Amino acid sequence: MDSSARTLPHRFNRPGGIGFVSYVIVAFAILWSLEGAGWSVDRLLSSPPKLADFFSRAWPPSTHNLERLAWKMVETLQIAVAGAAIGIVLSLPIALLAARGVLVGRGVNLVVRIILGFIRAVPDLAWALVFVVAVGLGPFAGMLAIAIDTIGFCGRFFADDMENTDPGPAEALTATGARRIDIAASAVIPAALPAFVSTSLFGLEKAVRASTILGLVGAGGIGIELKVGFDLFDYPTAMTVILMIAVVVIGVEQIGAVLRQKIIGPGR
Repeated sequence: MDSSARTLPHRFNRPGGIGFVSYVIVAFAILWSLEGAGWSVDRLLSSPPKLADFFSRAWPPSTHNLERLAWKMVETLQIAVAGAAIGIVLSLPIALLAARGVLVGRGVNLVVRIILGFIRAVPDLAWALVFVVAVGLGPFAGMLAIAIDTIGFCGRFFADDMENTDPGPAEALTATGARRIDIAASAVIPAALPAFVSTSLFGLEKAVRASTILGLVGAGGIGIELKVGFDLFDYPTAMTVILMIAVVVIGVEQIGAVLRQKIIGPGR
């Protein structure tokens, strides 16, 4: 075979002046962030013995109060499913207002997108604290926090999904004089429905992960058991909670992956 016909691996191009300065700025930003985050080689090297001590004291996981922990995990799933369901349902009308060129003008689109951005910018634990103040301690506050967080997640992606649909059917209906709401209901939403299903399943997975730690701030679920375990140095119970959370989260993710493949095919 002629050596000239061989495909050689691509090489990095030598950066220009602006590119080199950009690399220097990025490297400086990373080093500055490591300094601010308290990066310490000594503390990192001293951590393995401490981790080994923790695992030796936490293993084997505790089987005491297993029934109570199981019910707390069930409560966690209830918080996640209820909050995600409410959030997904409310996300659709909000997404219709956020999607450009679907239902309303660009001014409303911009305002709704800013609101969705604000919702996503606030962490779930912060929303949980807000609702603990508003409605009191317990799973109801956690459910509301999950619902708001899901609206921020699904509302944005639902809007993007509608914007990315094939414009042909919508343009054909527009040419017949159909109203915007009729076009959205008859062309845009049906075309975006497979993407809605995918986003909703991701939203549910996100809700399950978030709900496992809401108990840290009194918003119900198994998170409070994890906090109490560490506060009381009951590491075997804490390890049991960690394993339960891992099993449930991984299980929900696998179920979601199977459902996405069954409902909308392997492409998404």
